[in-house]
Amino acid sequence: MGIFSSSTRQVPEAAAVPRHVAVIMDGNGRWAKKRFLPRVAGHVKGVELVREMVRACLERGIQYLTLFAFSSENWRRPADEVSLLMQLFVKALEQEVEKLDRNGVRLRVIGDLSAFEPRLQSLIRQAENKTAGNTRLDLNIAANYGGRWDIMQALNKMLAAQPERREGWGEADLEPYLSMHFAPEPDLFIRTGGEERISNFLLWQLAYTELYFTPTLWPDFDTAEFDKAIASYGQRERRFGRTSEQLTEKPNA
Repeated sequence: MGIFSSSTRQVPEAAAVPRHVAVIMDGNGRWAKKRFLPRVAGHVKGVELVREMVRACLERGIQYLTLFAFSSENWRRPADEVSLLMQLFVKALEQEVEKLDRNGVRLRVIGDLSAFEPRLQSLIRQAENKTAGNTRLDLNIAANYGGRWDIMQALNKMLAAQPERREGWGEADLEPYLSMHFAPEPDLFIRTGGEERISNFLLWQLAYTELYFTPTLWPDFDTAEFDKAIASYGQRERRFGRTSEQLTEKPNA
């Protein structure tokens, strides 16, 4: 069952540092093009930034980091680029899982993994099992993921679990079947690369998330840029449907 409730039903605690950060890592190809390099060079550099982002979250006490690595729409990209991305995914799993485990990071991959080759699926399962006991940081990689897919697969699982039920469904019934049921909703969403849209990412979970868009390309999104995003988040007034006056009212003695 889901551990965390929806921000549309209860008001979550708001802190200066976000508990959960979700990121669309955009701009790898453009970063490479600016340097007259093949697009894959940008993706390789982007993987290096993931390491830096994990370190930054550990140092800042952020508990959940969710990265959009490959969307269900990314299959539309040129076949050679998709193939290289899959190879990078395999290589990252082979090289990084030991380091993640040593640093107390739990790795999960969310999305429709059935489309991946068996070796990649096996590596994902091994990585998830190896790191399952870690608690310092939850690192979630969205791969072959789409927000609409997530809602539909959750709906199908919910209906299958109680086939005799016909009505009276609510949010709390669906949430345990969503891909991110184990995590609180993101406090901060970051998209690099200059685009200002959420691109079918965590549609259910981003209902009350603070959005931060930056023109900085993902390979250039270093710790200093990350801190700018966190500082912006810290200045937001998180009302969750309430008025500003309610936020400043003192509780009754």
